[in-house]
Amino acid sequence: MEQRTGSGLPPGGRRRVDWSVVVGGTTYLAGKADWLQKGASDLVRWTKVSGPGEVRFANPAAPVTRATVSTPGDYVLRLAAAGRGQVAQSDVALRAEAPPPAKRLDVVYTTRYAIDSTLWNARAKSLIVNWIPHCVDYCERTDLKAGQGGIDNFIEAGKALRGEPHEGHKGYVFSNAWVHQTVEAMCIALMVDPRGDREVIAAQDGMRKTLDRWIPIILAAQEPDGYLHTAYTLADRQAWKARWSPEHRADHEGYVAGYFIESAIKHYTLTGGRDRRLYDGAKKLADCWVANIGPGRKAWFDGHQELEQALVRFGRFVNDVEGGGRGDAYVALAKFLLDSREGGSEYDQSHLPPEQQYEAVGHAVRAVYFYSGMADVAAETGDHDYQSAVLSLWDNMVNRKYYVTGGVGSGDTAEGFGVDYALRNDAYCESCSSCGLIFFQYKMNLAYHDAKYADLYEETMYNALLGATDLDGKTFTYTNPLVDTDRAKWHVCPCCVGNIPRTLLMLPTWTYVKGDDGLYVNLFVGSTIDVGKVAGVDVTMTQLTNYPWDGRVAITVNPERPARFALRVRVPNRSTSALYTATPAVQGLRSLSVNGKRTPATIERGYAVIEREWRAGDRIEIDLPMAVQRITADERIAANRGKVALRYGPLVYNVERADQPTIDLALGAAPVTPQWRADLLGGVNILRGTWADGSPMTAVPYFAWMNRTGDPIRELPGGEVAVDYAPGAAVKAEAAAAAPKPAARRRTGPQSIVWLTA
Repeated sequence: MEQRTGSGLPPGGRRRVDWSVVVGGTTYLAGKADWLQKGASDLVRWTKVSGPGEVRFANPAAPVTRATVSTPGDYVLRLAAAGRGQVAQSDVALRAEAPPPAKRLDVVYTTRYAIDSTLWNARAKSLIVNWIPHCVDYCERTDLKAGQGGIDNFIEAGKALRGEPHEGHKGYVFSNAWVHQTVEAMCIALMVDPRGDREVIAAQDGMRKTLDRWIPIILAAQEPDGYLHTAYTLADRQAWKARWSPEHRADHEGYVAGYFIESAIKHYTLTGGRDRRLYDGAKKLADCWVANIGPGRKAWFDGHQELEQALVRFGRFVNDVEGGGRGDAYVALAKFLLDSREGGSEYDQSHLPPEQQYEAVGHAVRAVYFYSGMADVAAETGDHDYQSAVLSLWDNMVNRKYYVTGGVGSGDTAEGFGVDYALRNDAYCESCSSCGLIFFQYKMNLAYHDAKYADLYEETMYNALLGATDLDGKTFTYTNPLVDTDRAKWHVCPCCVGNIPRTLLMLPTWTYVKGDDGLYVNLFVGSTIDVGKVAGVDVTMTQLTNYPWDGRVAITVNPERPARFALRVRVPNRSTSALYTATPAVQGLRSLSVNGKRTPATIERGYAVIEREWRAGDRIEIDLPMAVQRITADERIAANRGKVALRYGPLVYNVERADQPTIDLALGAAPVTPQWRADLLGGVNILRGTWADGSPMTAVPYFAWMNRTGDPIRELPGGEVAVDYAPGAAVKAEAAAAAPKPAARRRTGPQSIVWLTA
């Protein structure tokens, strides 16, 4: 007897959750047995085995049915069947949770801000001075043999729309994406206060000139009704006859549109609304989609999700800018696009309607973008079935398919998820999937007002994503396994190149969120950030900290006038995923004070709550406990049995041959201690210990990995890849890009590993 995600109790008897349901929502149950036929002699029955409340089955005598529960708590449901001389049963562990608060938290938009952090200043500078200009350069190059298709596609599409002679489309059908991402990255980079740094100032001046050059070119490629996708505009109409046709689902019409919309939001905030060119272009594009897709019009979905979450972001933004519910139509379209997903495959998560999906499957980037969009829609609409599915997907991913670095996507399927606990260390963990996972966890934080989701996106940011570019910002990693990788200047599929900086530099948004009752502090980064209005008063927040190297954080609250509101400061919890156990346990606060006076902390949903009348200059000081932790993995993760990983604060560590002759020894039992090294990797805390043979062991932060291998940096990893660029070939093209590439040189064993022999 089978049901969708397995049976209820794992080895050892510890309760596990097969999926979740929000009280008031529906859980979809799907059971089958090959021998079970429709007949009078067959008996099928769903029953409640245990649980605190009532369970109602839509049809308890059907293997495929629905159920609702009355009370939060853990339940076990049983499907039993008898017929043709056979009997079978299977249990489902169901967790029912109360719905999230009726109102989601509010976004703190990224506007002009200053960084005052040794770590983040260096990372931001490398992105602004080197990486983003590098992306601009490659988007403008016309001599690339692979990974091509930059601003030249917009130039040619503009010619086509003006009736001028033009060239065909270059590169993948989705190549517009890295242009739009780079536009957004430039806009965010221009919001970073250069603090007098001449190199940063010069790079920002170059970005302003690039935006002035690119924006008219991009808008000239937009069709009169607002549609924008150069691959379609430049396609042979015999090969690609119409927009939004099922045979062209793989051609990323919504994917590239979503990135354009998101770039427009950042450009509007950069200019304070004084330059509305991209904003108006994005409204025109979104209105085009609303006019053509929706109830009574066309039912459609894109093979690669992105537009869904972009539409919700844009809907919120338009409502904030213009009021009057002007953006509501974009949120409604996002839900319609999601609801239209069915009848397809697990690869692009179109195998079931969204509210019936409980397991993370398929292409990992598409998946996390999909779940982010679902979480957005659930938060906006209060749809309990969506909320139930999102909770189930979150639980399945975080507690069965999640790497200790905060990465996702084992690569067991094409760039995607494998079965539960299939977490091999030569993981795929594409940089784009790390970006998407940050988006997803952030949306869950907005919906549930719970710090655990910020704990997780901090983990992904500091580990799986922060090291996606090298320390100098001149190369990047497409994949981020836990043992070795290759760095390159560009890629045959450069979908991550602009995604990395646009995500990392959006620090104000990740650091703070707002509610009706006050302000939430989610990240600890030395910075000065205007968070907008809190309790009707404009507030600027300043943090002074050396986090993540130590746990002391000073937060200064500067309202424009005295105001009473709650300040909620995240108390990090490093044990959110059930897959990993860390010792010693590190949790809580060492101390909390306000204006120098120790203050007792009330902890609510992972936040220390301080409610008072705040005046300019009021200062909160917290001391977070920091200790080296040894992490072991769930025994069901075969790759990590008998192994241990190291963590200090939010940082996962790895060992590299650059620091010791061999990294294949067992880790010794002697204490592992942190040590500051200003002369290494731009300044890091290393971890010092011993191997089992007594020789010294050195570990460095995972984000600084693979910067010292001595490997030659290649223009394109693996050389040229033969790809069919015709419309409809996007899945084939992505598969070619994802194929394993030969190493830059033959290595004698791994150069960098996270999981060590215990």
